[in-house]
Amino acid sequence: MKIAVIGTGYVGLVTGVCFADSGNEVICMDIDAEKIRRLQAGEIPIFEPGLSVLFERSRREGRLEFTTDLEKAVRQSQVVFLALPTPPDENGAADLRYVLEVADRIGPLIDSYKVIVTKSTVPVGTAELLRERIGRLAKADFDVVSNPEFLREGAAVEDFMKPERVIIGSSSPRATEILRQLYEPFVRQGNPILVMDERSAELTKYAANAFLAMRISFMNEIATLCERLGANVDWVRRGIGTDSRIGPRFLFPGVGYGGSCFPKDVKALIQTARNYGYELRILQAVDAVNREQRERFFRRVLDFFGSDLKGRLLAIWGLSFKPNTDDIREAPALYIIDRLLEAGARLRVYDPEAMRHVRRLYGDRLYYAENLYDAVEGVEALLIITEWNEFRRPDLERVRALMRRPVIFDGRNVYDLERMRELGFTYLSIGRPAVFQESPAMS
Repeated sequence: MKIAVIGTGYVGLVTGVCFADSGNEVICMDIDAEKIRRLQAGEIPIFEPGLSVLFERSRREGRLEFTTDLEKAVRQSQVVFLALPTPPDENGAADLRYVLEVADRIGPLIDSYKVIVTKSTVPVGTAELLRERIGRLAKADFDVVSNPEFLREGAAVEDFMKPERVIIGSSSPRATEILRQLYEPFVRQGNPILVMDERSAELTKYAANAFLAMRISFMNEIATLCERLGANVDWVRRGIGTDSRIGPRFLFPGVGYGGSCFPKDVKALIQTARNYGYELRILQAVDAVNREQRERFFRRVLDFFGSDLKGRLLAIWGLSFKPNTDDIREAPALYIIDRLLEAGARLRVYDPEAMRHVRRLYGDRLYYAENLYDAVEGVEALLIITEWNEFRRPDLERVRALMRRPVIFDGRNVYDLERMRELGFTYLSIGRPAVFQESPAMS
């Protein structure tokens, strides 16, 4: 099948590459000429495990093309996926300007039947709006389908190739059958293709992300309560996670969620409900708890040092919003960095993939370490913000020897409490008993 993907961000690029790998002819279009030049030269602008192998194979075999020419992409394709950004506006609602601008340009290019598919996360009613906007100037029949994505950054290729479910929001049997044919190679193990109306499909994406965000904020609230009560959130998490009605996923406390989806989607759903005269009070609390969690972590550092961070040298491990991605959008680390710099701290930072993006934001205000050990040299404390695998089993004795003071603030509960006590660290994690040490190094 001939496919166009408009927009080459995380979702668009993964969508295009994976469809090409399954034998389709795919042309990816973007207005960013520099990004397209890099893609045409074989350079992938994002870090996503497993993507490069599929990318190179599809380019080599002639199934994957990149262009800045929207007319070329639309006219030569039967199915056109819109994978465009929908950032929050000043009220938190999804800003549709990029989606609608492309829709207005697509209309005059439709001279044969096409299926226009929204991959972007868009408010309920967008499919109807697109149908109206595109239809003003279209010269042939077309259908608009809602096909929300459920890709986890860091596992997006696996999620696309083996989806737990595919959702097709469409009232057109013709368009539905085309999308079924397109996705059948990915659901051969029996995972469902769910067909529903467009509005239900659009709401499903928001509801899924909001529910997962709610689980994270709930466990962060429980973790805070554990600290007040002297309980251990690890045991509480396991105790409720073994209940089949709850399950173990998304029950890990930390410094809060970030990324391109959860923060904006929670806010957008709150605003959508408000536009229809309803207040989503649970989600308002979810958003508030998430913001407070980052501040709470910063305050723990500040309180430990007696509210004086001026001139103190601290290390941060982990800058991306989650492991296995270089994405720093809404990353908790950025908020914490800002607060630490405001308080006068000096920072040595390290992340396996996100350093170049952080450098563009902060320039020479930070020291960018070559590796995790370089980051902790001479520091008074280490802050763990993102749980990259390489942080799970470092040489902790070497870490302790390099640090001026063996103090760790663990925002992801990476280490065992007893092990940290044995190694002589002062170790403060989330929702677990604190480990305090007295040693000459602390004087």
